Amino acid sequence: MARTKRSRRSYGAGEWGRNRVRIFPDPKTGIFQIEWRENGRRLTRSLKHRDWARAKRQADRFAAGFIDAPNGKAEAEPEPLTLGRLFEIYGEEVTPTKAEETQQGDRTTTAMFLQFFGRDRKPETLSQRDWDRFIRERRAGRVGISGRPVSNRTIAWDLTFLMAVLNWAARSRDEEGRLLLDSNPLKGLRKPREKNPTRVVLTEDEYRALLGVSRQVDWRFHVALVLAHETGHRIGAIRQLQWSDIDFEGEAVRWRAKHEKTGYEHTTPLTDEALAALEEARAMSAGTGDGPVLPAPTDASRCVGRSLPSFWWQRAQTLAGLAPKRGRGWHSLRRKFASDLMDLPLKVLCELGGWKAAKTVLRCYQQPDEAQLRQAIRSRRRPQTRG
Repeated sequence: MARTKRSRRSYGAGEWGRNRVRIFPDPKTGIFQIEWRENGRRLTRSLKHRDWARAKRQADRFAAGFIDAPNGKAEAEPEPLTLGRLFEIYGEEVTPTKAEETQQGDRTTTAMFLQFFGRDRKPETLSQRDWDRFIRERRAGRVGISGRPVSNRTIAWDLTFLMAVLNWAARSRDEEGRLLLDSNPLKGLRKPREKNPTRVVLTEDEYRALLGVSRQVDWRFHVALVLAHETGHRIGAIRQLQWSDIDFEGEAVRWRAKHEKTGYEHTTPLTDEALAALEEARAMSAGTGDGPVLPAPTDASRCVGRSLPSFWWQRAQTLAGLAPKRGRGWHSLRRKFASDLMDLPLKVLCELGGWKAAKTVLRCYQQPDEAQLRQAIRSRRRPQTRG
């Protein structure tokens, strides 16, 4: 029998130690329950409906009446914080401020940690042993949705999110002014690192080969490929472009903060090649107003989904006769952009590609080729010899 997905929505009213009550949906039926403490006992009753706004009003009224009730006994200490509740609070207050793709990542990673550690685990009890156990199990593929082994880089991303939640809790206070966590119990622990990370740069020949078959795959793939090459931006931002973001007269494109991994909104100029691709997209989709530049094949009012660009890329590689190569994907175009423009000042390059930190470009994106290295060594100044 299929299980109903448990909702993370809950609402608290009143004050800890006085008249605190909480409402939450029953995980099986979705009917809201109200919970409070009386004489040291936790009591719960059904509100017998699924109306969120109505349930919140009932919680507020219940808390207001409870404080004056003759038999109402306030609890001395707040209910212990669990990992389930901590991630729930973080998901309600912090995650919505992030870009859409990052929000989805937060939800997926949250579910993974709660499954691994348990929803009722107290966060202050996490230790080095839990940290090491997670790394070991995640690396072996025994943790996560895919069930496949993952790299140290992926594990480091997961742990970065966990540390962000714990650090936030150590700085945030409840309604009584108490810290959610006295301190981050995992502070100072080291995340695993890739010794030799694979950072492939797409070559010019590979790009031309993909470009040659791009329209055979899909006109949307052709447009996305050209835009990725000419702007250096992530495919996640490109696929969510709206026509209102494109300024044909000014030959510029606006990158919205909510679609950027860094949350950085900026505008960059467009090349002739990019403008030509956008004109082609406009003719194919009759795009106007706030419609998507790359509409989904089944629903023109929505942007292309996350998985389709990857399918297009694999299809194009096959048609172009390119052997599969680990790391050669959409992001290799971003590295090509950074490497092709290596002669530009870093400040200019960061603004063009949407990077917030120059050190990220130097460490992860720019890679000189052999011709550049040979040219550099030939241009080395040498002392003149006296005859």
